[in-house]
Amino acid sequence: MKLAEDIREHIENLDRAGLLVRIKREINKDTEVHPIVRWQYRGGIPEEMRKAFLFENVVDSKGKRYNTPNFVGGLAGSRQIYSIGMGCPTEEIPSRWARALENPIKPVIISRGPVQEEIHRGEDLCREGGGLDEFGVPISTPGFDNAPYFTAGQWLTKDPETGIRNVGVYRGHIKGRAHTGVCPGPQANQHLSIHWQKAKERGKHLEAAMFVGGPPVVCYAVVQKIPYGFDELELAGGLAGKPIELVKCQTVDLEVPATAEFVLEGIIRTDFIEPEGAFGESHGYMHPRILNPVFEITCITHRKRPIIVSYLSQVTPSESSKIKQVGYEPLVLHHLQKECSLPSVMDVALHENLTNLRRYVVIQLRKPKQHDVWRALYALVGFNQELGRITVAVDEDIDPRDPESVNWALAYRMEPERDLRVLGGREKGHSPPFVVEGERLDRFEMAEEREAGSSCLLLNATLKQKFPPVALPKKEFMEWARKIWEEEGLPALTPRSPWYGYSLGQWDEEFEEEARLAVQGEYYKTGEKLSKRRVKC
Repeated sequence: MKLAEDIREHIENLDRAGLLVRIKREINKDTEVHPIVRWQYRGGIPEEMRKAFLFENVVDSKGKRYNTPNFVGGLAGSRQIYSIGMGCPTEEIPSRWARALENPIKPVIISRGPVQEEIHRGEDLCREGGGLDEFGVPISTPGFDNAPYFTAGQWLTKDPETGIRNVGVYRGHIKGRAHTGVCPGPQANQHLSIHWQKAKERGKHLEAAMFVGGPPVVCYAVVQKIPYGFDELELAGGLAGKPIELVKCQTVDLEVPATAEFVLEGIIRTDFIEPEGAFGESHGYMHPRILNPVFEITCITHRKRPIIVSYLSQVTPSESSKIKQVGYEPLVLHHLQKECSLPSVMDVALHENLTNLRRYVVIQLRKPKQHDVWRALYALVGFNQELGRITVAVDEDIDPRDPESVNWALAYRMEPERDLRVLGGREKGHSPPFVVEGERLDRFEMAEEREAGSSCLLLNATLKQKFPPVALPKKEFMEWARKIWEEEGLPALTPRSPWYGYSLGQWDEEFEEEARLAVQGEYYKTGEKLSKRRVKC
């Protein structure tokens, strides 16, 4: 599977794999693009049947035609789509992430790239039809959002002190032909917010470049939560197994991927902030209007007929949650196994449906000692303040991605008085309820509001003693029955754990022998044996 160098090659790979839907009819970007793709997440369609969508004939509500196709669901519409972008089978994704974390590769700067095929600056940005008028950016939540927003924009800035790059995905509220809002998130510790605050303290504006597209591995790297000071483009190089090629911007001292679709260069003002939002967010609710920085565009560069990439976000599951989940799970697993020396941790599952990943987390462990269970639970919630509002530890026979399986463990393997911990002093994070007084609440005030306190719940649903076997036929009988099932042409099976019985320790040789005799038709022997153990009453 060849690793795509850019979005266009990635689209070709998806097409060859049968994972692309091309919509050639006229589609309104303001009312139709995202609702069409939304149906594959809220319409009962299983993940393995999800597709990427390329809208080739885009118009707006005023009838304007755009020469910018819309690409939605194309980077992480499903785990399979994500694997195409990674250039590897789905089962190799965790090892690819582990390798990249341990072996990042620095990017290289080249003299020119396709992202600068066209260059617009000066008065060209402000004329009618110029600047952002050229881009058919879709509205994400028609009926609630107050404008089109860049949702897959990758914002690149540098630390004013160290010069180290940071790239993160933040929404960009389109407000004019040459300016947008930028929402680094309500937390003041977001990396772009740190850069902005440092620039403000120096009395300077923050140079920034927002790019869309480029190698898919860059998109996968920049959405993850990694330590401050770690260059996401080096992580992307580790995922690709080779350096990411960059070109120098035209008007700011920054470098961007040479194969991006388009770049907005400019400054994020530090002398004022203004109302931004409301916008439908990944926690599943409309995020209210708050005060945020403004990005003033000094130059736009792009490829011929640039492709508008946008993430489907809002209520999860979505492309936004999937792109984070597939990369973030290996990231947290690496932290627990390697950095916390917990080899009994087998897997980490971030629950996606409706809860948006970080709120509900399940840790799967193999034959753990109880002190290791608690170490894993505490280490997970210490990894990130937003991670694990509800965190559950389960045994290896429990499928951490099946809520019904996890609920089974919670119902029978946990004693609330003994196996539950509530931790206070947590950051509330990016979620309602919001306390908003008009438009006068900025993200720093919201961060202070969160400091008033939130909490998290740790649940130890692992076995503390031997249990009897799971009450299902043994594996060999279920496998033979499946063969007959399939020979009879019955509906296709999708087994869910547990689908066969197995011992959990409370089972001895006598019970085993009696079960063996039963399937051999010799159960009278057991009856005769047990009759000799009668007790008078």
